[in-house]
Amino acid sequence: MSDSASILNTCPLLRGLPEQAIVELAQLARPQRYSAGEVIYLPGSMQSRLSIVAAGRVRICSTNAAGREATLAILDTGAWFGDTVFSPDMPRVFGASALDDGLVVDVPGEALRKLMSQYPEAYPVALDLVSRRLWAAMSIIQDDVLRGTEARIGRRLLFLVQMHNPTGDGGSAASFHLTREQLANMMGMTRQGLHRVLKSIEAQGLIEFSYGRVTIPDTARLQAYIEGLE
Repeated sequence: MSDSASILNTCPLLRGLPEQAIVELAQLARPQRYSAGEVIYLPGSMQSRLSIVAAGRVRICSTNAAGREATLAILDTGAWFGDTVFSPDMPRVFGASALDDGLVVDVPGEALRKLMSQYPEAYPVALDLVSRRLWAAMSIIQDDVLRGTEARIGRRLLFLVQMHNPTGDGGSAASFHLTREQLANMMGMTRQGLHRVLKSIEAQGLIEFSYGRVTIPDTARLQAYIEGLE
């Protein structure tokens, strides 16, 4: 099995495809190396491709009219991005850049859509994962309007879980590279302000920060905690 096929086999979005289809996609996949800080694509670009982080980390970001940039998510090795692969006529809403030196494997959107039409049983798997991401994003919007900072932080962490190849099992654990400083930047907070809010969540064992990683031992418990906040 080629290196590209091995990487594609780790992508949950492709789990509904048979091995033959994975091999075909691997022949068309393009490994792309990026240096830290290098732009992968800009907001508004019309590229149609599925991208899988094979090494390093990728930053998903947005820029306003004044040029101010905000980090929306940091994707660790194994995560996929490029949801517009299923909507080729839609521009990218967000931009992406390499946070570290790394490797991204790109799958052409046209080839992926053609194979999924040949194997329609793959669509429910992909639709479920895309829907989970949409649900997580809509929950962030709801908490921004109706809830306090603690709920917003917890919800952002659950959104990042969805961005990092979830198993879909309730109560599963999740762990990925993320520092308090990076989370503070995502939330538009200072590190000190974030730490004050995080204390109660960490004290209950709902999240753990250690060695540049965050671990959520039980995602269902964190979800229940957030839902209980007023």
